[in-house]
Amino acid sequence: MTDRVVLWDFDGTLAWRPGLWGGCVVEVLDELEPGHGVAIESVRDALRGGFPWNTPDIPHPHLSDADAWWEPILDLIATALQRVDMARSQADDVACAVRQRFIDPSRGWQVFEDTLPALLRLSHAGWSHVILSNHVPELPDLVNGLGLAPHVERVITSACSSYEKPHPEAFRAALRICGNPGTVWMVGDNPIADIEGAEAVGLPAILVRRAGNVTHRAHGLSDAAALILTSLNWNAGDAMLVPSPD
Repeated sequence: MTDRVVLWDFDGTLAWRPGLWGGCVVEVLDELEPGHGVAIESVRDALRGGFPWNTPDIPHPHLSDADAWWEPILDLIATALQRVDMARSQADDVACAVRQRFIDPSRGWQVFEDTLPALLRLSHAGWSHVILSNHVPELPDLVNGLGLAPHVERVITSACSSYEKPHPEAFRAALRICGNPGTVWMVGDNPIADIEGAEAVGLPAILVRRAGNVTHRAHGLSDAAALILTSLNWNAGDAMLVPSPD
């Protein structure tokens, strides 16, 4: 690993899945229970607030095993389905199917068009790439299945590290894993988890794919890569400008 590292968020930054968790539940219902009549909004409402990243101030070392991590998530999904009048035994079966669907890189997951060009451009300039994401235990397999593994040196998922961004230890642990490199940027689409979290431990960060009142923002990953490369020429007192238009 080089002394220049970019920490990348995954979901919403490098790749995306239509509908996220609620969408995945409805996809499974469409296959297993045709005509179910469950609206994605109802599922989202029932799931809201129940994931580990919704309480990032609470570490969860007891959930670092994959099955242990998934146990409360499966219960959350099954309970959500009970709220839309599904029997518990049936809801448990659907929840298990959701787990398998969500971690399958061939079902729903897509890489943004600007992901590989940005990774390659920075790699050619001597930067290493590490994914730091609030995500499932199987994230390394997802990254590999989507063809990103050859371009990434480490995949750090909160399900295994026990810390959710923006917890400071999520970033500090990543820096230790990377060998405490001299130059590090964080790139992500969440202004709190990715940007505020990184800046709180002294790392510059770029918000991508959404608006926000942040120091550095880029429309997409090509602009983010350009900003990172340009930063090498900044002096300590230089203004740090966002290169992309609104």
